[in-house]
Amino acid sequence: MIVAAHQPHYLPWLGYLDKLAKADLFVVMDDLQYEAQNFQNRQRVKINSGATWLTVPLAHGSQSDRICDKRIDNGATGKHSWTHRHWQTLETHYRRAPYFAKYADEVRDIYSRTWTSLLELDMRMLDLARTWLGIKVPIIRSSGLALQGQKTDRLVDMCKKVGARAYLSGGGGSHSYLDVEQFGRAGVGVIWQHFEHPRYPQRYGSFVSHLGFFDLVFNVGPNAHAALFDRMHPLEVWR
Repeated sequence: MIVAAHQPHYLPWLGYLDKLAKADLFVVMDDLQYEAQNFQNRQRVKINSGATWLTVPLAHGSQSDRICDKRIDNGATGKHSWTHRHWQTLETHYRRAPYFAKYADEVRDIYSRTWTSLLELDMRMLDLARTWLGIKVPIIRSSGLALQGQKTDRLVDMCKKVGARAYLSGGGGSHSYLDVEQFGRAGVGVIWQHFEHPRYPQRYGSFVSHLGFFDLVFNVGPNAHAALFDRMHPLEVWR
């Protein structure tokens, strides 16, 4: 079994979903320390002037807060609330996208609710992405595994606890800290994700990559699965 893991993201980008789809089990690392200026509470979408950030405001907490501890700041209300602003941005700039109307009710429902937990909001968005893109890979949360250690130690412990024979790692910062030999000594192979961002029709001129998954789905609709997954690269395994 191949396991992959990542912190939860607000509006996951396509590389995140590619990694999820290539695994047999995906672990949402919800008990890691929250990282400011990351993607746990923000993501980019495309508007008429280019890419812009949608950011979920968070209540102040301690520096040691885990992702699952983070609470959303709902102090602003009405047209000043973050839910209203995010929905208005999406509706304004995607309503003329070919498939926006097909998915608008589900998105509107999310932004009509009052969310208090960042994790629960992120998990709802991930569920939506999985449904729209037909991703059947099961998901569990790391907080239920009582993982021990840091970095490679923690990941090896995760693989052992879920019975994985291989760990699928992203090609970003993981290269700097992942100890492949330690995985090998534990009998677990390491697979490096190779992701090439697809190009697809977008509104507003030149193509912009690395946006939240809404951009793909609103623009290509039922063809989103094929656009992302029919071109998946083979996995490269190191033991």
